[in-house]
Amino acid sequence: MNKNPKKSISPDTTPDNIPSRFRIRAGLFMTLCGLLVFLVGARPAIFGLDRSQVVGFVQISVFLVGMAIICLGGYVSLMAYWRNGDRTIPADIGTRLVTTGYVIAVFSGMADVFGFGTQLRPRVPFFGPWQATGVQVGEAVIAIGFLLLIPFRRSRKIVEK
Repeated sequence: MNKNPKKSISPDTTPDNIPSRFRIRAGLFMTLCGLLVFLVGARPAIFGLDRSQVVGFVQISVFLVGMAIICLGGYVSLMAYWRNGDRTIPADIGTRLVTTGYVIAVFSGMADVFGFGTQLRPRVPFFGPWQATGVQVGEAVIAIGFLLLIPFRRSRKIVEK
């Protein structure tokens, strides 16, 4: 007889096995810090830092760095729910969607700087409506990725007739 039965390979997210609270809190703190950095870049007038009427290179860079910190904090928080690294295929796809969405946002936001935007060099980089739409599409892909990273459990309730 086998004295050591194999353990289930399903994610260990039962209520009696609570994920690391420290990792969740650290990820949420990182996400909030990223939100502050994102707001400084997206709306510097909130903090009294607005010096220009247009959104330039520095503002675009700052809000993209803030978005990166938000993505990293969300990833750390949600990965705390997947014990022992056992993730489902949708969770792996979600991880890739988060990174792909960020790449979409970076290349859309920095299109003028990279040389394929509406205003090429030597003109000042401009964050126009096409770039804004691209960043919003990237954010939507990131949101879908985070939804796929949430470990949903199936209900085992049996309905009796």
